[in-house]
Amino acid sequence: MTISSAKNRSRNRGAWLFLMLPLFWAGTDSSDNNLQNAVSGATFVTLDSASSGEFSVITYNVAGLPEIISSAKTQRAPSITEIGHRISRFDIAHIQEDFNYNRNLYNRNTHSFRTRNKGKVPFGDGLNTLSKYPIREMRRVKWNDCTGADCFTPKGFTYSRLEVAKDVFIDFYNVHANAYNHASAAKARRNNILQLSNYIKMHSAGQAVIVMGDLNAHYCFGLDNLKTLLADHHFEDAWIFHKRKGLLPQSSQTIPPADILTITDSTETIDKILYRSSNDLILKTSEYRLENDLFSDAAGLPLSDHHPVSARVQWALRKVEYLTKRLR
Repeated sequence: MTISSAKNRSRNRGAWLFLMLPLFWAGTDSSDNNLQNAVSGATFVTLDSASSGEFSVITYNVAGLPEIISSAKTQRAPSITEIGHRISRFDIAHIQEDFNYNRNLYNRNTHSFRTRNKGKVPFGDGLNTLSKYPIREMRRVKWNDCTGADCFTPKGFTYSRLEVAKDVFIDFYNVHANAYNHASAAKARRNNILQLSNYIKMHSAGQAVIVMGDLNAHYCFGLDNLKTLLADHHFEDAWIFHKRKGLLPQSSQTIPPADILTITDSTETIDKILYRSSNDLILKTSEYRLENDLFSDAAGLPLSDHHPVSARVQWALRKVEYLTKRLR
């Protein structure tokens, strides 16, 4: 379901989830058919004009499954409350596995704009965006392919369009792909990436784009197709750019290491930050960080079963006439 391909979780977890579903059912929030129902915050806000700027981003799988089946090492409710508080220092946050503890996540969070949670297991997709900037559009898309426990919720991706200055827009994608690395799971994940890629081609043609999330995939794993995603959309990977001097890891049939909590800045993680510029807007990253220290408790235990990753994004208009053109 929402299980990371690198976590080596027990097969019994899927069985537990199936048996416990009746206890977790809860009504979903309002439909995303209109922006008012999809996003909380004053969407009518008018921003100041600017020709350049910067903002911070973070992507975090918060392990928000019911505690009885969670693989996180800390209690979920207090840990997710603390996560919500600590991500407030980042301008834009993409969250995955935000299921049963959304109230905790939002309780001490201070972002002005937040997508409305779609519900607990099995109704919600676990995907939410929290932003300092207005979210002008928001859509949820379910994967066409899944395997095993990943099929117990409508996993997929979200599309949102954020306005970072007056009439300056960036398309954001929050992604949680199919888990596990066995052949059928990897095939479903490749299909997920192709579905995402086709959606970007259709809905973000000519736009500056940032893709963040738990892609459950590795450049170094031969059954994954992330390199194709990069090539098809001219994406830059923040980790590749800052930690590997632009060099992609060599592909192998070897299954990646299971424990993603032991990774460092020099190790590939399944949590990605990808971006591209447009003809009108230049995007660059000035920093990339594995935020393992910031999101650990007093005893040093991670607050989730992932470490989040963050980046600082700089943007600039390619020409002064851009704002005028956008208003025509």
